[in-house]
Amino acid sequence: MSATTGAAVDSIWEHREVRFDILLSQMKMRPGEVLIDKLDSIEDTKGNSGDRGRLLVTNLRIIWHSQTMQRVSLSVGYSCVLNITTKTVNSKLRGLTEALYLLTKCNHTRFEFIFTNLVPGNPRLFTSVIGVYKAFNSSKMYRELKLRGAILDTKNLKLLPMEEIVSTVNGVWNLSSDQGNLGTMIITNVRVVWYANMNDLFNISIPYIQIASVRLRESKFGMALVLESSELSGGYILGFRIDPVEKLQEIQKEIASLHKLYSSMPIFGIQYVTQEEPPNETEVFPVPDTMDEINEIDDDNYETHDAFAAYLAEGPQKDREVVFCRELGVAMEKIKDGFTLESLWSVLPPEPNKKALLE
Repeated sequence: MSATTGAAVDSIWEHREVRFDILLSQMKMRPGEVLIDKLDSIEDTKGNSGDRGRLLVTNLRIIWHSQTMQRVSLSVGYSCVLNITTKTVNSKLRGLTEALYLLTKCNHTRFEFIFTNLVPGNPRLFTSVIGVYKAFNSSKMYRELKLRGAILDTKNLKLLPMEEIVSTVNGVWNLSSDQGNLGTMIITNVRVVWYANMNDLFNISIPYIQIASVRLRESKFGMALVLESSELSGGYILGFRIDPVEKLQEIQKEIASLHKLYSSMPIFGIQYVTQEEPPNETEVFPVPDTMDEINEIDDDNYETHDAFAAYLAEGPQKDREVVFCRELGVAMEKIKDGFTLESLWSVLPPEPNKKALLE
């Protein structure tokens, strides 16, 4: 008997990726994503200096798009951010001014972004982005599997904001050792928690967002409840025994139902309130351009590679592996991911792109 829907986190890229020139459909809010603030007249000083754009702050990422060319856009997930600070820059539109500086890392590559508010005396660019980023970092318990954490206070679960206990199950055996450990399972609307009765520091908190499957399976201890976590969280397989079997089946159905409900509308736990009235989603996204929606931008697009290179973080880097290049007949440093030898030599877009522009 099983219930497998896959881990919700596997399909959620918004908070853990940096993407360039995204489609309009990728700008729109996914289930559970909330638009917190909207700032017009923001310049992307690093990659599109002199171009006026709009910055959208959500609970998972920040989105910037040009107001003159809608296909020119960015999506920066908060999980990729290494540092946020302010920096004095020379903007084409404002001259010497204070700007928001982001250092990020995605797929082993560092990128830096600089955003300048073109409206003098408006600090919302700094307060909104930094405030939401701090709220994101302080709510990791909603999204990350935690082992042996300080999640209890005198045997009582420390509830997260917006968290509610659905049921508490006593007499639950954790089958992670040969003898098993007797403990208590607490099921909430956000996660499943188990702790040992003899030592409550021996515990686990697994959010529904990280659960890949909920099923019943035979074990050497008899029928067991098996929770499998996502690959991103380590791919743990957790076994629990509950007597009688009827109660075990009831708990499995309850967790599977809550997991399914959560996956359809995740609770990410980021809470931030601005002094301004929350923006309306239907009013902030650019009007779709038919041509842009048909010609989807992918990794092979020349302009995407160009944008990719524009945001690479400068600074000392380790020498890359030296490899033999058959095309040139010489030894050279290994080319960075996302680039080809041909693209490094290209000054103008490849012929297929030229043809597409003319059609």
